[in-house]
Amino acid sequence: MGDILHALPAMTALRQAHPAWVIDWVVEPAWMPLLTAGNGKLAEAVSAAQPIVDGVYLASAKAWGQAPLSRKTAYEIRSLREALKDGHYDVVLDFQGAVRSAALCWLAGARRRIGESRPREWAARWLFTERVATSGKHVIEQDVELAEAVAGDALQPVQPWLPVSPDAEAWCDALLAGAGNGPVALLNPGAGWGAKRWPVERYATIASTLATRNFRVLVNAGPGEEKLAEEIHEQSSEAAAPVQCSLAQLIALTRRMALVIGGDTGPLHLACALNRPVVGIYGPTDPARNGPYGTRFKVLRSPLSLRDHARREAPEAGLLTISPQEVLNAVDEVLAPEAVQ
Repeated sequence: MGDILHALPAMTALRQAHPAWVIDWVVEPAWMPLLTAGNGKLAEAVSAAQPIVDGVYLASAKAWGQAPLSRKTAYEIRSLREALKDGHYDVVLDFQGAVRSAALCWLAGARRRIGESRPREWAARWLFTERVATSGKHVIEQDVELAEAVAGDALQPVQPWLPVSPDAEAWCDALLAGAGNGPVALLNPGAGWGAKRWPVERYATIASTLATRNFRVLVNAGPGEEKLAEEIHEQSSEAAAPVQCSLAQLIALTRRMALVIGGDTGPLHLACALNRPVVGIYGPTDPARNGPYGTRFKVLRSPLSLRDHARREAPEAGLLTISPQEVLNAVDEVLAPEAVQ
């Protein structure tokens, strides 16, 4: 989710620069709603429901990795390769920099395959025909440099376009009906692994305090994160309400938020993409590369924290030094009138 959201500013800039180009995307099925509110067929036109791409190809790469020798995997890869070759693409961009994503680029059969000269996984570079030496500090800036290589454009990161789903918008309106005119805050306690997760009791303290400030507080209960959301609900004396929703609904919900608080996780990057005020609570990952971008934000990270992508379950030691009061102070900063530009 984060990789796609980080690439969207570059692709939005490329779409603005070349509105007549055909731009398609290969994506895991779970993340398709970040690109289209429709069914993703190539026949669909660029619209509010599908603002950047002409079409979407689905690649269940994670499932393929779990059953690499199955007939189903072989059939799906063969079908995707045939569909990509039928597209007769002039150039393919790899924004992820992984061997898996570089292999998908190779499947398309395009003469130009562009990736970073120092990709996330070193072996991926051997599948590129053009390697771009990026200099940007943030991954969004690096992705823009990759997009510039397609036609030699001078591009800048822009606020990305995300799909508008009428069904998801209606669901969100119904959810928030009767909430009054007070602001709504969204907490995102989950993360890809435990070392990035700030403790739930501290989120509960934040929720309780925001409620006294006339906020309606929601907790995003993503898949597998339902227990975290319920614990925050209970420990905040029910000040925070868990919300389970689809990705399309999460996009609609986040659009309406006055504040989003969370760690280095997809929903926080979604809030940035939608230009919502953000407070990021960071530990083992580097916010200079992966942090909030393009919105009003404040990042909290302890000087004790070191960059470490080890999938440990316990919260990272530096992350635990960040107090609820520091988070509340950061909230005051991002919501201060002078912070609005």
